[in-house]
Amino acid sequence: MRLVEIQGAGGPEVLAIVDGPKPEPKPGEVLIRVIAAGVNRPDVQQRRGLYPPPPDASPVPGLDVAGEIAAIGEGVTGFSIGDPVCALVNGGGYAEFCTVPALQCMTVPRGLTFIEAASLPEVYFTAWNNVIWLARLAEGESLLVQGGTSGVGMAAIQIARKLRNAAVFATAGSPEKLAVCEEIGAQHAVSYRGDWAAELRALTDGFDVIVDAQAGPYTQKQLDLLRPDGRLVFLASHQGETAEVNIRAIVRRRLTLTGSTLRPRPAAYKGRIAAELIREVWPLLESGAIRTRIHKVFAFEDVRAAHQLMDSNEQIGKVVLAVDEARAGTAPRERGEN
Repeated sequence: MRLVEIQGAGGPEVLAIVDGPKPEPKPGEVLIRVIAAGVNRPDVQQRRGLYPPPPDASPVPGLDVAGEIAAIGEGVTGFSIGDPVCALVNGGGYAEFCTVPALQCMTVPRGLTFIEAASLPEVYFTAWNNVIWLARLAEGESLLVQGGTSGVGMAAIQIARKLRNAAVFATAGSPEKLAVCEEIGAQHAVSYRGDWAAELRALTDGFDVIVDAQAGPYTQKQLDLLRPDGRLVFLASHQGETAEVNIRAIVRRRLTLTGSTLRPRPAAYKGRIAAELIREVWPLLESGAIRTRIHKVFAFEDVRAAHQLMDSNEQIGKVVLAVDEARAGTAPRERGEN
């Protein structure tokens, strides 16, 4: 099968399409014939040598896929050969075939194409894990999403608005991106290129939850924007691994500062998220109440160009690889259809 190999740490030029063995599903796993694969920020970090895969994961990049089940491992129930699924994978998504724990698979939402389905798992798993589970966003609370037009940012905004009736604010880096944040549910969006903390303080009396991937110099500014009992959740630390913070203020105002990495979590943990997404979010995707936004689709052979776009940070929404170009833009047939 064809797969993408990272040939040393560096820019998009280190990505190469090579031939490799088709993986076999272990007990509890399924083999997916990949039709489309999402391109995510962790893939870029892995390519740069900054985000190594866990020891038991494939070295092939790619964390979310959509396709059809091609083989079923021992002990797996609930799936059949040919079922259309999307999945959060532990690695190996940039390939024609990929194995994944069956617990991490979800049916493709009705009416969505394989391209659209491939855009869902990584961002919705991440948003759900951080906004709903870790930050415990409650009905009617307020949320600030730093980087509102990232895939995770757009998922977080829509989950918060549609499932928690939250007052959502966001930051973004261009007028077009600010407009998209407000279009999908943000009450206000401000540019992170200016004094975003002062602008937000003028708009609201604070936030119950802030979700951020920057850290570093952002940290204390965000703690200052939290209401008493507020929660600051880090997805990454792009602007700095360390920060000086006011511990007394954290104690006095009962603030929570936390973070997460989902990739090393066991399949059982991810499976619980998958079940909640199917129950809570999938009906909203099928009705159109929540939407995925595809910025651009690249042919599998153009994986370097896909990563060049990610490096430019110009995308709004998801970048997707069409592994099977003939079928990627089609919706799977419903069971029973001819």
